[in-house]
Amino acid sequence: MKKNFYLFILIFSLVNTNIIAQNNLMILKLSYGDVEIELYPEKAPNHVKRFIELSESGKYDGVVFHRVIDGFMAQTGDVKFGNSKNADFNLSLAGTGGSDLPNLKAEFTDIAHTRGILSAARSADPDSANSQFFICFDSAPHLDRQYSAFGKVIKGMEFVDMIKKGDPNSGSVSDPDKIISIRSK
Repeated sequence: MKKNFYLFILIFSLVNTNIIAQNNLMILKLSYGDVEIELYPEKAPNHVKRFIELSESGKYDGVVFHRVIDGFMAQTGDVKFGNSKNADFNLSLAGTGGSDLPNLKAEFTDIAHTRGILSAARSADPDSANSQFFICFDSAPHLDRQYSAFGKVIKGMEFVDMIKKGDPNSGSVSDPDKIISIRSK
């Protein structure tokens, strides 16, 4: 009996580990092409969990890249005001909203904000991240240990580079590109 129980636990652990491992790779579909993202649940488990939850439920589908600064980053993820498919869509408010889920506590890590890093956008309050995130175009060491990095683009960064850039000062984009979808690979 004990032997069967341990066998069950072993099989369950292997299956569960495989499911988690598969969810660590996500595909961000842009009009320019597919972007493969590796997530870091061991470094920022709550941010990864939220990103997967919003991605798999389709909340990011149609969300605009509302703030894009050439040589710095492309910001998106406002599922309240930035989703072009929703009645609440308002480009002038995009970047001020989040999801209906509670804010996340900061998960600052040793991950450097280098080219391709995904990190949680937030207000001045370190524990205010919710649904918004950004992708770094280049290294931004001033963000290290100040923002919760939770993943990295491992294929298709050339498509991220094609995202329409905004105003050089504010980054606001008048006719922004959109996320088509984000799903597990």
